[in-house]
Amino acid sequence: MTQLSVCKVRHRMLGRTYEGQICSVARTLGVIGDRWTMLIVRDAFLGVRRFDDFQRSLGIARNVLDSRLSRLCDDGILERRLYQERPERYEYRLTEMGHDLWPVLVSLMQWGDRHLSDDGPPILVQHRDCGGAVTPGLTCEKCGATLTARDTQVRPGPGLPEGHPEPVQPAYLRAIARAGSSSASSRRSSSKVSRGRTKTSSQV
Repeated sequence: MTQLSVCKVRHRMLGRTYEGQICSVARTLGVIGDRWTMLIVRDAFLGVRRFDDFQRSLGIARNVLDSRLSRLCDDGILERRLYQERPERYEYRLTEMGHDLWPVLVSLMQWGDRHLSDDGPPILVQHRDCGGAVTPGLTCEKCGATLTARDTQVRPGPGLPEGHPEPVQPAYLRAIARAGSSSASSRRSSSKVSRGRTKTSSQV
């Protein structure tokens, strides 16, 4: 057996648990320590809900994504919610247990910003109300408010390469797009009615 084959076999044999480690760090890594798992959680905080949106954002193989989403649901981090019956399609939403990972995610991001981002943070997490940065203590740098994930928004930072897709909340953008489309449709309808009234008046 070649060295590469041995490495592959060993990789397949690696389990999720750390036997003999009576430690909450080990238990937590058993849930979120797999490759891709925390990036799925990150996207869930950014508003990604549906399978195709996760796949499009991450570029992950569909079978791997399906496995990770199922595991996150089994572990109580995400929950499935039916949004279409024929055929059945589900959204994936963070549970309260999942929301409790936000401080972990912020800490990982800020550690990477500090030690691994030579060009500056690629993503900025800000207080939605005043635009202040989130501190390591999860307060607003500007106004001092205590923050949760629901109080924040993300913006592109100086370290985001030019032309790279901006880190925006898909659900938030869809709502804006729907509102904009509805507003544009209303304006077109009003314009048509106005032109019709003008035409009628001139004919009279």
